[in-house]
Amino acid sequence: MSSDATKYFKFGAAMLVIVVALGYLAYTGVQESKSYYVTIKELRQKKDDVYSQRLRVAGNVEPGSIKRSGTRVEFVLVEQDEKLAVDYTGTEAPPDTFKDNSQALADGTFGRDGVFHAKQLQAKCASKYAPQQAAAR
Repeated sequence: MSSDATKYFKFGAAMLVIVVALGYLAYTGVQESKSYYVTIKELRQKKDDVYSQRLRVAGNVEPGSIKRSGTRVEFVLVEQDEKLAVDYTGTEAPPDTFKDNSQALADGTFGRDGVFHAKQLQAKCASKYAPQQAAAR
């Protein structure tokens, strides 16, 4: 093999290793960042694969269920007749709009203990965006 052919072979092999490594990093990054949206009812009906997936669940915060301890918050989401206990242990405190009866979206994993373990939490207060009632006459 000539020295030019050896140089091209080494360059090609190095490029192949780089492309494969970048492809692997891109694939694992996408797998870690994707999450599936499920309702509370669907969550309860899923099989064992639900415990290994990253999920998003929405509902209304049950009044009186919020228990705060630093950035950790335990609460119950309600959707129609279904309830789901949620344990949020994110790095940031929940948003100001996170209150009783507010709509919340939890992103995390469902544990075998029946509790949804959230790493991210979004909330909005429906009453904040509703039109004001006219004054009584």
